[in-house]
Amino acid sequence: MRPPRLSNVWLDNPTYFITTNVEKRSPVLATPEVANILMQEWRSAFERHSWAIGRYVIMPDHVHFFCSSLEQKKSLSHFMRQWKEWTSKTIKRSTQLTDFKWQEGFVDHVLRNHESRSEKWEYIRQNPVRAGLVENPKEWPHKGFIDFD
Repeated sequence: MRPPRLSNVWLDNPTYFITTNVEKRSPVLATPEVANILMQEWRSAFERHSWAIGRYVIMPDHVHFFCSSLEQKKSLSHFMRQWKEWTSKTIKRSTQLTDFKWQEGFVDHVLRNHESRSEKWEYIRQNPVRAGLVENPKEWPHKGFIDFD
């Protein structure tokens, strides 16, 4: 018999692995123009929301990234809602994508240790290879880190 799951687990300043998709999985993100908008919004995330952004990969129809709130001022849901709102507005205003929308919601996973972080990073780093976009993950231009590695 399996032991019961804990009802509450508390981690100080957890790091989350986030995945969020473009509505209808439209392949519009992996262009230099849109990728720069997403990165700029991530660069300002700490100042605006107290959320630090780690490694990220921008795929044509979704993004993966690590994030952590060092000051616990705004919830993850609030941060994601605001980030999606600001990126949507900027993408619509700055590109030809006037009907751009993120899919509602997002998937989050708490990274509990270094091994978990390494496994998730390897998974998202290989995403462009699995999608047939490049042969080697080093070739994919839309990846990196912002505040922490």
